[in-house]
Amino acid sequence: MTQSYPATRLRRSRATAWSRAMHRENTLTPDNLIWPLFVTEGDGVEEPIASLPGVSRWSLDGIAARAREAVDLGIPCLALFPNTQAERRSDDGAEALNPDNLMCRAIRAIRDSCGDQIGILTDVALDPYTVHGQDGLMDNDGYVMNDATVEVLVKQSLNQALAGADIIAPSDMMDGRIGAIRDALEAEGHHNVQIMSYAAKYASAFYGPFRDAVGSRGLLKGDKKNYQMDPANVEEALREVALDLSEGADSVMVKPGLPYLDIITRVKQRFEVPVFAYQVSGEYAMIEAAAAAGAGDREALVMETLMAFKRAGCSGILTYHAPLAARLLHG
Repeated sequence: MTQSYPATRLRRSRATAWSRAMHRENTLTPDNLIWPLFVTEGDGVEEPIASLPGVSRWSLDGIAARAREAVDLGIPCLALFPNTQAERRSDDGAEALNPDNLMCRAIRAIRDSCGDQIGILTDVALDPYTVHGQDGLMDNDGYVMNDATVEVLVKQSLNQALAGADIIAPSDMMDGRIGAIRDALEAEGHHNVQIMSYAAKYASAFYGPFRDAVGSRGLLKGDKKNYQMDPANVEEALREVALDLSEGADSVMVKPGLPYLDIITRVKQRFEVPVFAYQVSGEYAMIEAAAAAGAGDREALVMETLMAFKRAGCSGILTYHAPLAARLLHG
């Protein structure tokens, strides 16, 4: 089709607000938001996280209150991450299997407060529970062992499912863990528990504030490059997604978000499945720092970046800006 000026003036449809709205190709609603929350011990506790301005760790009563806030805002799902006490961490991450651990108690607190009004997504990995900060079990040479770790991740997933998790989200990047977890969930009757796989999780420099939030900053021995993905790779991400879908993942995630919009688009175009992105702690912190420095309007920066995820192909976004975005979307 041949188009030429002045018969074609693309600014015609941009001339008024109503016309811009009518021609808008992508829309963002609170239904697209997942709110990550950090859980800590105690009662009546709110611990602000210095590297994540405006984000806190909450004790169970605070988590329940945040869940009620999310319901009121129309946010459909929460993602939980525990800040495990140092004395409960170990080389083997055994606290992950404790049916009364912080994660399981947080699940029950939300369920008691909100019933089935909101979804609960739980992180499956051992880094919040290990003394070395790695996502799995380490051998004597410091290498994270794949198959031995998967055995523990399966037990961790069942523990969370029994506590009432709606979505199991393995973030560990071990090979074969999706199939093993799916088989175990089916065998134990958890047929409707979803798996959202961190299918393309990159070894990124953007995770620093998150490690502060879960208490693993300073604990990490070595790095995570032998299991998280090389930021240079695209085709490998597609292979990771294909494997996880074949093993029983209901949806997949790309992490981090904005630096990997190309991956999101490639995954969506190739597989036509629900794709989620995690706008990670470093991304959030940069927006907050830019706004604080007067380099941009905070609300405008937040909404533009979230729309970028939708435009790239996301069904939803995990973002610490979820309550702000929901309020703005409600007008």
